[in-house]
Amino acid sequence: MFAIFMTFFSLGWISFGGPAAHIGYFRQAFVEKRQWLSDHEYAHLVALSQFLPGPGSSQVGFALGYHRGGLGGACMAFLGFTLPSVLIMLALATLSSRLTDLSGFDHVVHGLKLLAVVVVIDATWGMFKNFCQRRLTAFLCAITAMTLMIAPGLGTQIGMLLLALLIGARWLKTEDSTEPGAVFTPTRWPLLLFVLIFVGLPLALSALPGHWPVATLFSDFFQAGTLVFGGGHVVLPLLQSLVGDQLSQDTFLTGYAAAQAVPGPMFTFATYLGYALLPSAPILGALLATLAIFLPGFLLLLTVLAHWKTLAAYPRVAGALQGINAAVVGLLLSALYQPVFTSAVLNGTDAALVVAGLFLLKQWKLPILWLVIGFMLTGWGLGSAGVNLLG
Repeated sequence: MFAIFMTFFSLGWISFGGPAAHIGYFRQAFVEKRQWLSDHEYAHLVALSQFLPGPGSSQVGFALGYHRGGLGGACMAFLGFTLPSVLIMLALATLSSRLTDLSGFDHVVHGLKLLAVVVVIDATWGMFKNFCQRRLTAFLCAITAMTLMIAPGLGTQIGMLLLALLIGARWLKTEDSTEPGAVFTPTRWPLLLFVLIFVGLPLALSALPGHWPVATLFSDFFQAGTLVFGGGHVVLPLLQSLVGDQLSQDTFLTGYAAAQAVPGPMFTFATYLGYALLPSAPILGALLATLAIFLPGFLLLLTVLAHWKTLAAYPRVAGALQGINAAVVGLLLSALYQPVFTSAVLNGTDAALVVAGLFLLKQWKLPILWLVIGFMLTGWGLGSAGVNLLG
């Protein structure tokens, strides 16, 4: 268990770039380097995370930990990957905007954004080679990417995944495969716990006299985590409506900017907000808000994860998964363009650094940690020398 924790803990410090980049980091670390699972098994986990609410990349990490060490391994994976971001967000909440005003900070962050471009390109190409070998799967990948580039949005993403599911179930199922001997049955206890918190806690709070700030904070962030599909930036409008007038606009936007600059999942934005929303016990507020916003996605994932292979063995489900896997590659390709590429590559110097990063990663097999250090130092050095990396 400790080995799982340390593996994800080390990744948590260097996983910049948002959900698409995290999927790339995970694939490089657990499929290519450590070979914990095959590319097909990994793609199934990524596909499953796309259909459940919550932080998609964190759900993939949670599922990887479960695959390696059961429920304990899943918890260690979540704790390890999320802890660095939580610690940084707690420090930023305490020090407010002082750290973000340090000279060279923007250039260092920009260098890390360029590394995210390298990682997502590598992940997209690797998954395309594995899951888009047939003409129909390549078409699903291309049409998904094109549609999302033209009309980005959560509704478009869900629509394309559903379309790929239907096409895959009809035209990609293996005709000679047999039905699995076991019958798929969901795990009941996480589903019951989810319903109890999602429905029961708000009802209890409305029925009880007086104000219960700790329970209310937990309930509000749990509701937000339940309603967020797609993760990342999608959580912003929900949390903004949740916080309302409790925080100033400047405080809210400072926390949001910090969440984009630090490694790990953007859902740790809740850490910053929880700290500010419970001034009587800020550390408690930060930890409760963080746990509450991640918990719904993990409970729903646990509902199906233990018997996921049984479900995936059904011919039509297997075909649907092929379609979804191809569409997920299209999602990564569209994310590579917006927001990963467009927010990072602003001039010819940026493009040259991305090419150099790809060469070092693929030809020299340079470890990600060294690439992180290299891109940080390059961003800081060029910024200090007066080279305009920021457009």
